[in-house]
Amino acid sequence: MTPKQAYAQIDNYLKYMENINSCSPHTQRAYKKDLDDFFEPVKTSKPHKNDLRSYFSAQLVSLGDLSLASRNRKVGTLKSFLNWMYETHLLDSPLSDLYHSPKVPRKIPHFISFDEVTSCLDFLSRRHSSKNSDEDLIFRQQRLLFLFLYGAGLRISEGCNLKITDINRFEKKILIRGKGAKERFVVCPDFVWTEWNSYEDYLKTFPKTSNVFFRLKKSRPEDLSISERTGYEWIRSIGQQAGLIQNLNPHALRHSFATHLLNSGANLRVIQNLLGHSTLSATEKYTHLNLSQLYQTLERSHPLGKLKKAR
Repeated sequence: MTPKQAYAQIDNYLKYMENINSCSPHTQRAYKKDLDDFFEPVKTSKPHKNDLRSYFSAQLVSLGDLSLASRNRKVGTLKSFLNWMYETHLLDSPLSDLYHSPKVPRKIPHFISFDEVTSCLDFLSRRHSSKNSDEDLIFRQQRLLFLFLYGAGLRISEGCNLKITDINRFEKKILIRGKGAKERFVVCPDFVWTEWNSYEDYLKTFPKTSNVFFRLKKSRPEDLSISERTGYEWIRSIGQQAGLIQNLNPHALRHSFATHLLNSGANLRVIQNLLGHSTLSATEKYTHLNLSQLYQTLERSHPLGKLKKAR
């Protein structure tokens, strides 16, 4: 197969990822961009090499200036595309085995302290309702979005796409549609439901035209839903106005949710289920106990430590 023939298969591959693998629109856009970058010479001029293996090897050289994480993401896209072509018998051999992704050092994602969370909540509690009903709606929803992200560990996409019917206030649980169309139930602490009870009465004033939870206006159906970008800006603005030193983002709240639970003694498997991770290894990046906590755990749990206390 020539590079030009492979390029012609991109649309079929993306349809497969959407319909069979249930990839999110965000993932599909990322795959399409990576593949378009790989095939840029095919779109602009005739490639010098007609051999697909040589063509991709030459293209991968151009990724040398990228960070390891970015390079691995692009290589992962390429390998997925090549695997699909092999499985659909478009290729005679699995060329994906020729390309490897170097191990990326694990970084601790940004999280905030409990004192910083308290500062944000204090700021949100000081905000007064506006006479403008749409502004009042935004104020109330910003508080709820913050509490859902920190109180239930939701992703910003999961929070923005909530439906009113996903909320079960009687059983105090929420149906979440996560990555890859996977569904899970999460529970929220009482401080979230206290805010929800106040908002639920407010919902009764909305027109019965939509099931969307977070909305921009009360009256116009076409303006109901908020985008992930809007949700991101809401959280960033809360951090700024609360006086946080570092910029606040939605994933920092999700990470703080997991970190604070773990530091308070929650089981790692429980946190995995709450976050919606399919494997425990995905949850381990949220574990970064400090040395003091590790020392206390060791003293409390090690058999020799217990023997010393018994004496």
